[in-house]
Amino acid sequence: MKQRVGQYLMDAVHRAGVDKIFGVPGDFNLAFLDDIVRHDGVEWVGTTNELNGSYAADGYARINGLGVLVTTFGVGELSAVNGIAGSYAERVPVIAITGAPTQAVEQAGNYVHHSLGEGRFDSYQKMFEHITTAQAYITAENATTEIPRVINAAIHERRPVHIHLPIDVAMTEIEVESSFDVTPAPDVNVEHYIDMVAEKLRSALQPVIITGHEINSFHLHEALEQFVNRTQIPVVQLSLGKGAFNEENPYYIGIYDGKIAEDQIKDYVDHSDAILNIGAKLTDSATAGFSYEFDIDDVVMLNHHNFKLNETTTEDVTLPRLIDGLNTIDYRYEGTFPPFKKEATNEITLSDDILTQATYFDMMQHFIKDDDVLLAEQGTSFFGAYDLALPKDMTFIGQPLWGSIGYTLPATLGTQMADPNRRNILLIGDGSLQLTVQELSTMIRQDIKPIIFVINNDGYTVERLIHGMEETYNDIRMWDYKALPKVFGGDNVAVHDVKTSNDLQNVFDAINAAPEQLHFTEVTMKWDDAPAKLRDISKAFAAQNK
Repeated sequence: MKQRVGQYLMDAVHRAGVDKIFGVPGDFNLAFLDDIVRHDGVEWVGTTNELNGSYAADGYARINGLGVLVTTFGVGELSAVNGIAGSYAERVPVIAITGAPTQAVEQAGNYVHHSLGEGRFDSYQKMFEHITTAQAYITAENATTEIPRVINAAIHERRPVHIHLPIDVAMTEIEVESSFDVTPAPDVNVEHYIDMVAEKLRSALQPVIITGHEINSFHLHEALEQFVNRTQIPVVQLSLGKGAFNEENPYYIGIYDGKIAEDQIKDYVDHSDAILNIGAKLTDSATAGFSYEFDIDDVVMLNHHNFKLNETTTEDVTLPRLIDGLNTIDYRYEGTFPPFKKEATNEITLSDDILTQATYFDMMQHFIKDDDVLLAEQGTSFFGAYDLALPKDMTFIGQPLWGSIGYTLPATLGTQMADPNRRNILLIGDGSLQLTVQELSTMIRQDIKPIIFVINNDGYTVERLIHGMEETYNDIRMWDYKALPKVFGGDNVAVHDVKTSNDLQNVFDAINAAPEQLHFTEVTMKWDDAPAKLRDISKAFAAQNK
């Protein structure tokens, strides 16, 4: 079968499960975009800039399992580097495709636009080597081997890959002998390591599981819960990877975040004699500045390409196989553990007093429901939201490891387009919104209906709490936020204004009454108000920077 390389690439990503392609047009990818818009299985979603496109592809991939971003050479792909790096850090599989100058131009070393003017064309590819798990320079000769290689790498490693696609190659017709299919991940024998874990558990008096983001990355929720239900080992989550475990499960204890965790959670975890770290990373923000009291060397690490138990270490393991192996262990914990305390279950007294962060999140606990996708921007929104008790089938998305402010608004474009039937709720602050607000325009153009809450507390609250509470570098220009939907062409967007708990409840009622509408709400709070967890973690960050 004859196909252009561009057609083959689009067939391959579609067969891998992708139906939305995010990106920005440029002269080195325009002819390739023709193959995208003419493909029956995929839809082109043009974003306002490449950084936002990378965030949108990341959000899409977190729900869908794989995302695609298309940019032009140099100025486009480098604008997306921040977002691709975030996907790498947090294990999100995104295929970053760069439309590049022709092979003849590159081989001649011509000084073309978007280049560095020095006749080199591999500089940007080298930059991506550090933030992608695989890279490929596509030619007509290698297209049917290199394209499958990098797509499979993205899926198996749950990390981004980079494809450099000269525009003449994209338009070249090749012979395609067989369609692309996702290959199974290499099988790895983990029996020896699982036997070691079983022995550790059988000698333990107080075991616990710490879990996190890799469970979300590999969509291993059911397999992990099966292991927990069989063994009855209690589970805590890190904020990095919240949503990794069903919070309605009877063996769930709550969030562990070092010294600022609830006393009963902290005491149980810190005094455990068998800590199984399954798909989690003990970062500074997840542990309040590494404030755990257990010995990290005693923790059993069961992560993707990372097994450690005492002196035994190996990278020759995969997380899916490790969890499969865990489900063969014959063990049951018969001890006690602290029950999960679900906050904000009582009725809230509404008033016309100025709304506080504490009341805002107490009320949000009552608003969220099964099957929602909740996105919480790094800042007051994330640190207030990660203590919410999630219903069983709810998805929580933040970016606490990479922590690039502004990420969640474009990510919401991606998550909502990955599954238009789920209710998407975005919690974001004014400082973060100002970085990426242009993608509200794309949401309106695509006619999607997320629910957006913008906290207006007049500046960079996280930074204020870390250093410079009243310094001008933490100030931002006050915008007329409620005017933004109109500016971006959103005549049918429902715009709301919240200053009190009474206002917020009225908005909740309005949203529930009109679910088929995009809702944009400005929530005004005091400039120095912040969730308690954020205040505590900011102190840890401040101490860490000394």
